[in-house]
Amino acid sequence: MADLPFPLPAPLADRLATHLDREAKIARVLDELGPIADRDVALVEGGPLRASQLEARGGRLTVVPSARETGLQAAAVDAVVALWDAFRGANRGELDEAARVLRPGGRVLVVHDYGRDDVSRLRPPDLPEYAQWSRRDGPFLSTGWKIRVVHAWWTFETLEEAAGFLGDAFDAAGRELAATLKRPRLSYNVAIYHRTMGATG
Repeated sequence: MADLPFPLPAPLADRLATHLDREAKIARVLDELGPIADRDVALVEGGPLRASQLEARGGRLTVVPSARETGLQAAAVDAVVALWDAFRGANRGELDEAARVLRPGGRVLVVHDYGRDDVSRLRPPDLPEYAQWSRRDGPFLSTGWKIRVVHAWWTFETLEEAAGFLGDAFDAAGRELAATLKRPRLSYNVAIYHRTMGATG
């Protein structure tokens, strides 16, 4: 389930879900770029957190199991939304399926980590989403996608709570990052790659 940007054991995943993007900035920008409100939306591998946020924006959601095989009829939706797990590098098979299920002028909205933030210090520095994917010659921008960067947060009540979670979830890297925090939140930037497909795309 793509509620979170990377897998964690269930108790830690539940803890992070309560702290990641409390302001629902990601869902708000997805609605601006879609839009989502009053539209039929296919949410790829969506978990309950993201589904509830998009439904709160007025989207009529269908959660689909895969971007390659949605199980939807042709021209069934106005938008396809994927977060983190699908469209890794603008995969051709996934794009073909999106084009099939979208109505003319339909939108594909894909969320991936962008980096240049606190959270990226917890992960390997050579991830493609941190470098080549957002470049002009990368797989998205060189093939007709546009990008919007959302500056979000992991927000905790106290520094102690933040440090406890980071240590439990990320061991030494988490403790090292926690020691640098001056306030109980981590900067978290995501890229929303978006494009129009179908007859008007």
